[in-house]
Amino acid sequence: MTSDTSRAAATEAATAIREVAERVKTNIKRVIVGKDEVIDLVLVALFSDGHILIEDVPGIGKTMLAKSIARSIGCEFRRIQFTPDVMPSDITGINFYNQKAGEFEFRPGPIVANIVLADEINRATPRTQSALLEAMEERQVTVEGETLSLPRPFLVLATQNPIELEGTFPLPEAQLDRFFMRIGLGYPGEEEEDEVLTRFEDGSPLEELDAVVTAEELVHLSTLVPRVYCEPSVRRYIVQMVQATRKHHAFELGASPRGSLGLYRGSRALAALRGRDYVLPDDVKFLAPYVLTHRAILSSQSRLRGGDASAVMQEVIDSVPVPVEG
Repeated sequence: MTSDTSRAAATEAATAIREVAERVKTNIKRVIVGKDEVIDLVLVALFSDGHILIEDVPGIGKTMLAKSIARSIGCEFRRIQFTPDVMPSDITGINFYNQKAGEFEFRPGPIVANIVLADEINRATPRTQSALLEAMEERQVTVEGETLSLPRPFLVLATQNPIELEGTFPLPEAQLDRFFMRIGLGYPGEEEEDEVLTRFEDGSPLEELDAVVTAEELVHLSTLVPRVYCEPSVRRYIVQMVQATRKHHAFELGASPRGSLGLYRGSRALAALRGRDYVLPDDVKFLAPYVLTHRAILSSQSRLRGGDASAVMQEVIDSVPVPVEG
């Protein structure tokens, strides 16, 4: 550390983030069974001001997870069910003429919320998908020349089904790069699924979920994330890892600088969640597949040979030397 003051600030920030994260996680686990790692990743995204793409099959609790997060942090939750006929104005909102008032008024769309579930986003047309770009990156929407700032915190949880391809529009690289990370929930194990049946037997525990932190607290905590210390050698490790994705022969395009920034900030948030005021290479290595894989594009030759982006990315991550103390 550069000084005792900066070390104290890092410790204070990490303690505050971890304490709130534990409260939120405990609350969410009253509804979501056996997904501790996924909940941690979502919390990292929340503290890092990032959006999440959930790529998984239907019926495994994506909506329940989004609602549980929104209730736990006392935020407004909205859901957008994407279909090919959804228009950009259905997302951002419209100006309409109020005959009673005798003037035009803006009616905000479902994007104006804290937690937005963009369900089956790849069923929307490219034009509609692009309506999310400004909201996700700039935290604002522009309708007919008027700009409206979105509430904070603001998190988009988008889902897409990796199996069903008919009637879908694959997300372009620019849209994928806006997502902080891509994750999957996966099927529950036998014991976990039995617990789900028991827990939901008499109704949904979601209805009894109360907020354990305010939106204002969460926004404040996100400003503390940069105080968590990252050794220059670990920062360099992040840079080398991202650079390696651009040099690997199996990738046509590697991860962008936005990926570097996401991994840098996310690693600090993860360190705080794990009870530390400093980042370890293990934090970076754990988070890298979720933050970088969807940003890299396999070459045509790799795709023809049946290459898998996740496997190649893991190969890249393992190839970068881990910094050691001293």
